[in-house]
Amino acid sequence: MTHGRTITVQTKGFSDIVNITEEVQETVTQSRINQGIVSVTAIGSTASITTIEYEPALIADMQELLNTIVPETIKSRHSETWGDDNGFSHMRATLMGPGITLPIEQGRLLTGTWQQVVIIDHDNRPRSRQVRIQVVG
Repeated sequence: MTHGRTITVQTKGFSDIVNITEEVQETVTQSRINQGIVSVTAIGSTASITTIEYEPALIADMQELLNTIVPETIKSRHSETWGDDNGFSHMRATLMGPGITLPIEQGRLLTGTWQQVVIIDHDNRPRSRQVRIQVVG
């Protein structure tokens, strides 16, 4: 059995991190699947889905780390070719990947106490992001 939906998330860009745990759990609950998995995928090539302890200090740390690994100022052939100056966002998204899969036990996401599901929008402007949540069980 499968159940899915697509949600829209407003982001600010520049590795903005938005908590979507509630929407993912809501989709799992709607599915009525007690045992299985949920796949969460960012639609687009400049965003990522991951988990994090969603608290301000760690969010700032993560954004700083991403800017250290792939700085916004990095020279990229993509930016030179297309003139959109977002080559860094594609690189960050590629390194992190577009999605994750999490287990479902007794109708609930199986996550740690402080573990939250987030979308990270790496692009260089605010966006309206699509996230596909697919439950299988």
